[in-house]
Amino acid sequence: MMLLTCPWCGPRDETEYHYGGQAHVAYPENPSDLSDEEWAEYLFFRDNPKGPFAERWSHSAGCRRWFNVVRDTATYEVLEVYTNADPRPVVGSPAGGSR
Repeated sequence: MMLLTCPWCGPRDETEYHYGGQAHVAYPENPSDLSDEEWAEYLFFRDNPKGPFAERWSHSAGCRRWFNVVRDTATYEVLEVYTNADPRPVVGSPAGGSR
């Protein structure tokens, strides 16, 4: 079981949270200008690194707020937890690629 620390509620078991996918994926500036292939890239394709990766999590059984976690995908070690208002931390290799 993984232990995540909600920035507002403190440490809780992972069963209290909901995974929200890759963090820092920017919404397209002009969505109507995108081709079908570009929409597919935005909607369905995400980075899948071995190592540090920035993810979104929601404390669904607690305060219900969203926050970001940098987690090592090979070891499941949580490297950093930060709110959406905080700047993206620099941890090890680039977390989540170039998106």
